[in-house]
Amino acid sequence: MRKNMDMFKKLYDELATKVNEYLHNTLDDMEKYPKIIFDSMEHSLFAGGKRLRPVMLLASHRLLGGNLNESLPLAGGLEMIHTYSLIHDDLPAMDNDDFRRGVPTNHKIFGEGIAILSGDALLNLAYEIMLDNALKYPDKLINHVKAINTIAQAAGIRGMIGGQVVDLQYEGKEVDSDTLQYIHQHKTGALFMASLKASIMLENPPEDASKALMEYGKSLGLAFQVIDDILDVVGDDKTLGKKTGSDKDRRKATYVDKYGLDKSWSIARQLRDSAIAQMETFGQKGEFLRQLAQFIVDRHH
Repeated sequence: MRKNMDMFKKLYDELATKVNEYLHNTLDDMEKYPKIIFDSMEHSLFAGGKRLRPVMLLASHRLLGGNLNESLPLAGGLEMIHTYSLIHDDLPAMDNDDFRRGVPTNHKIFGEGIAILSGDALLNLAYEIMLDNALKYPDKLINHVKAINTIAQAAGIRGMIGGQVVDLQYEGKEVDSDTLQYIHQHKTGALFMASLKASIMLENPPEDASKALMEYGKSLGLAFQVIDDILDVVGDDKTLGKKTGSDKDRRKATYVDKYGLDKSWSIARQLRDSAIAQMETFGQKGEFLRQLAQFIVDRHH
């Protein structure tokens, strides 16, 4: 077990490093004017994120026999979209957070106007780099367009934005279980699903492999958010890099508020086990994604 975890960590770090290098190279190659917008983008993009979603995209693409150089711009674009969403989430009009990953949030340093534009810039740049990359593979252009469309839908009103809207609407209100699940599956789970579905769009694997990956993503995305809800209650401010208890302060709809801590832990572990079971389709090749599911539920930040 220890050996498997060490191998997992090594591969995870390799994939995350690949993503970081790509993001750095992409911004370094651009003319940085006006300078303040690039400073703002880089502040949030390189603030120490886990690169979880792009790592999932690269790992699933490798699992399906894909070339990581082909999917790396999609992974980088996905991380830019995730980062833009965090910048906007932290704004006073949304969650009004002062810290993210242990450093001041974007608007606390650059002001609300630049923070909004920085998020917009990252969102737009994500599609630029993904579309530029698609043109490099004319024989698979349709595959790439489908992959990009998958990410766009997951980031939009049918995914992350839709979930965020309902989350805002239900602050301070009683929420039923279906609505709570909708919020979590869309606000957080949609980009998890997209990281896997994008790989499926690129490689057109057999139906059983596609179904297993999608079910894995569905369970894991929800598990991730349930653990986030738990950590907001039991986590440590310093470890998390942000203030705990904020969900309760804003009376947000969470699994802990709905079901309590013990039941929430049980739900997260059931979702983890469900995700891990889907990897049986891939045999030993699915070991990394099995370990990733364990990592997500065991994490402290």
